[in-house]
Amino acid sequence: MNKHHYVAIMAGGIGSRFWPMSRTNYPKQFLDILSTGKTLIQATFDRYANFIPVENIFVVTSNEYVNIVKNQLPALPLQNILGEPSRKNTAPCIAYISFKLLQLDPKASLIVAPSDHLILDPIGFHKVCMEALSFVNKHNAFITLGIKPATPNTGYGYIQYEQPAVTDNVYKVKTFTEKPNLELAKTFMASGEFLWNAGIFVWQVKNIILAFEKYLPEMYDVFAADKDKFNTTQEAAALQQIYPLCTNISIDFGIMEKADNVYVIPSSFGWSDLGTWNSAYENMEKDYLGNAVAGGNVIVFDAQRCMVHMPYEKLVVLQGLEDFIVVDTNDVLLICKKEKEQDIKEYVAEVKRNKGDKYI
Repeated sequence: MNKHHYVAIMAGGIGSRFWPMSRTNYPKQFLDILSTGKTLIQATFDRYANFIPVENIFVVTSNEYVNIVKNQLPALPLQNILGEPSRKNTAPCIAYISFKLLQLDPKASLIVAPSDHLILDPIGFHKVCMEALSFVNKHNAFITLGIKPATPNTGYGYIQYEQPAVTDNVYKVKTFTEKPNLELAKTFMASGEFLWNAGIFVWQVKNIILAFEKYLPEMYDVFAADKDKFNTTQEAAALQQIYPLCTNISIDFGIMEKADNVYVIPSSFGWSDLGTWNSAYENMEKDYLGNAVAGGNVIVFDAQRCMVHMPYEKLVVLQGLEDFIVVDTNDVLLICKKEKEQDIKEYVAEVKRNKGDKYI
C-alpha cells in the first residue's frame, strides 16, 4: 500500500428518500438497507481498507453522527473521524479534509467518495481507483469515475467525454449535466458519449487546494486563514468560525464544472448510488413473483414486484399488491406505489408540517 494514498468517506447526508428507515438521527449510510449483514458505511470502509492504509482513511460526517461512526467502524482511528458543525454540501467538506491533509502530507493523493453507494465488483473498483491515482500522481488533473449507463436513468447526473482517450482509458470531460428528463437521458445513452456520474473523485490534495483558490476564492480564504489550527486542539473551534462563512455548494458546481483539467475513467464495477427504494429493489434477491423482501417473517400471497422491508420478527401477510413499496419501522408504516417513490421527499415534508420532527 502507498503511504501517500488517502480516502475521505463523506457521511453527513440525511438520505430522506429512504424514509421511514432513514431518519435524521440515524440516516441511510448507517443502515443495512440490503440485509447483507453490513451497513453501507461498513461496506464502504471495508472496500477501501483493501488498498488504502487504515490510518489514511478518513470519515467526514456531521458532528451528531460522530459516535455512530465510532461504533460502526471500530478499526478506524478516532482522530480520523471528522465532525462538521453544519451541513454545507460537499465543497466545504472537501476543503476541510484537503487543508488538513496538506499539512499532514504534502504529497497526499485523495479519493473522495460517498459512504452509501453499492459496488458489487470490489476487484474491478480497486483496479479503476489505482488507475486514477496513477494518473493524478503524474498530472495536475482531477479524475471522476463515470459509470457506463445500463438504462436511461433520470436519477443520475451525466458526464460527456471527448474522444480519443488521452491515455489508456482516461478521457477529458466535455460537460457535466444534472439529472435529465427521460427523453434527454435516452438521447445521452444513444450517443454513446455519456456516463453516469458516480460522485467519486480522485486528485492530488495540493492541486484541489489550488482549484479552491481559483474557483471558490472566498471559501479558500476562510479555510486558509485558519489553516495553522488544523491538526491541533484548536481545530474544532476554528471550524465553528469557518463553516458559517461557507457557501452551501457542491464540489461539482463549485469546481468540477469550471475546471479545464477534469478527466473521467469509464467504469463498470456493479455500481448503484442506492438513492431510492427502487434502486434497493433492483439490487436485492427476488422471489419467483419478483418481490424483494427484507424481514424474517413475511408471507406473500398474489403480490408481485414489491419492495418489502420489515422488522425481522414482525409477522406480515401481504396479499394482492403489485409494484408497491412497503416499509415498516417501530413507529412508521409506508405503503407507496413504486412509480411514486420520487415523491417520498414531499411526503416527508408533509409529515413534518403536520407532525413536527418526531417522525423525521
